[in-house]
Amino acid sequence: MHISQQIAAEAIGQVFAGRNLGLVLEGLFARYPNITQQQRAVAQDLSYGTLRFYGAVQSLLDQLLQKPLDDAKLHCLLLVAIYQLQYDKAASHTVVDQAVKAASQSKKTWAKGLVNGVLRNFLRQQSELLANIYGNEFATYSYPLWWINKLKNQYPESWEEILLVGNQHPPMTLRVNQRQITSAGFVAKLNADGIEAKVLGANAITLDKPIPVDRIPGFYDGQASVQDYAAQLAGYALDLKAGQRVLDACCAPGGKTGQILELADVDLVALDNDASRIERTKSNIERLKLHATLVVGDAANPSGWWDGSPFDRILADVPCTASGIVRRHVDIKWLRREADIASFNKQQAQILPSLWQLLAKGGKLLYVTCSVFVEENQRQIDVFLKTHLDAEQLPLTSPLAGLNLDNGQLQPSAQHDGLFYALLQKQ
Repeated sequence: MHISQQIAAEAIGQVFAGRNLGLVLEGLFARYPNITQQQRAVAQDLSYGTLRFYGAVQSLLDQLLQKPLDDAKLHCLLLVAIYQLQYDKAASHTVVDQAVKAASQSKKTWAKGLVNGVLRNFLRQQSELLANIYGNEFATYSYPLWWINKLKNQYPESWEEILLVGNQHPPMTLRVNQRQITSAGFVAKLNADGIEAKVLGANAITLDKPIPVDRIPGFYDGQASVQDYAAQLAGYALDLKAGQRVLDACCAPGGKTGQILELADVDLVALDNDASRIERTKSNIERLKLHATLVVGDAANPSGWWDGSPFDRILADVPCTASGIVRRHVDIKWLRREADIASFNKQQAQILPSLWQLLAKGGKLLYVTCSVFVEENQRQIDVFLKTHLDAEQLPLTSPLAGLNLDNGQLQPSAQHDGLFYALLQKQ
């Protein structure tokens, strides 16, 4: 286990240095090619878990240290171990023993003794330490205080629920490709393989327990894709009809691109400004046995790629803080700064009017974010409507059971992530 603790500790240190957790783990696993699949899985679980509950874990560790550690690696190792002792099911003596072994990699002679002493003190004083952080919002919710305060202000009745849901493990939801198989048929196929699942609504099914995609029967044949339930509203909200010319802007990695093609026979242009991410979109579409025109280009600067032919439908899945999907990307809580919201606002305010020029009269543009912050959502739309008198915001209703749209905002829940939708029509 100590190698998994070691990798997790290093991953957490790199996240707090500003790096993306997924990319960090990818790089670390490449550096440890001889570790087992189980060790990789444990390292990943420890990284995600420690960051998920970092506020509580850091607050507990602060009480155990007489002064801040000047060794970042040991500090992160202690965070991982305290996370395990507080939240994990591993035996406490094993956690302590393995953490001491991991500390032996340090060149500092006192490292093993410090780790051993801190963790044993935690076990002895656990109840008292927990009592001391009661009422501390950073420790209770494990979010930056600016994030907590912003949600309190914007969601006075549901801010706490939003925070708590963001600390849960996310559900694994699939979108069934109705061109190949029905939802009921696919659930039966899963059940026959011993995988428990149920239909959520329309083409969405949820698994009782997450599994690797290579265990999903028919996945590589394009019978299903992994896609959050709230994200599956996009294809329906676009009001697609056969023969339409459709633009999927900011399309990568292609989840919504695939859904559009499954729902209607349209002429689809899928755009992204990152060539490597366009390749991911391409592989997803090919897996589904569908076709789109793939373009590398900037949604905020159409002159570099647009052929002059207007679109009947545009999906603008714009860059955002991703504050509505933090349970899937736990590092976001600690990588984001409050000032980042203004930066994303600027991008959104450039993309939306640029794409609006490409929309045919009578056409519809669907603006989407995976954020819960109103600055990126309805407030952005309100500003746009004031300066574009030919735009009308249409009411949105959800054909998907259990999706409750509150003025376009889907708050994160046990069933789905937190997304915002605004449907605009050109007069």
